[in-house]
Amino acid sequence: MSSNIFSAAEAQAASDFIAYCKCHTAIPFTGESCQMVWARFDPGGTYEHHSHPHEQMSVMISGRMRLTVGDEVRDIGPGDVWFVPAHVQHGGELLGDEPVVFIDVYAPPSTTLSDWIEENRQRPGSAP
Repeated sequence: MSSNIFSAAEAQAASDFIAYCKCHTAIPFTGESCQMVWARFDPGGTYEHHSHPHEQMSVMISGRMRLTVGDEVRDIGPGDVWFVPAHVQHGGELLGDEPVVFIDVYAPPSTTLSDWIEENRQRPGSAP
């Protein structure tokens, strides 16, 4: 995104769709020391358990999820936050029938997510 300020609608419009997990994701900002990610999982989507080499701080905007970070499991909703140290497994089970939206901040910036998006995004004209 080219602006320093963005709306939720602009983030969604700029997002790539990852069909297998029903996720829309965008990287609005990448700075020198951190990176912001906007993610929306459609109902029935999957926030798979994974790890990566950077720290992650997140805030839930809407929806509900049973979140796992390492050995800790908790049901979370709008306004709840979480921290994932580097290399710690995390992921979640979407709860209910509304989309789950959250904002992540990664430090330091990484190509891990942008590489995943490039490899998995829905290509124009391809089957959903």
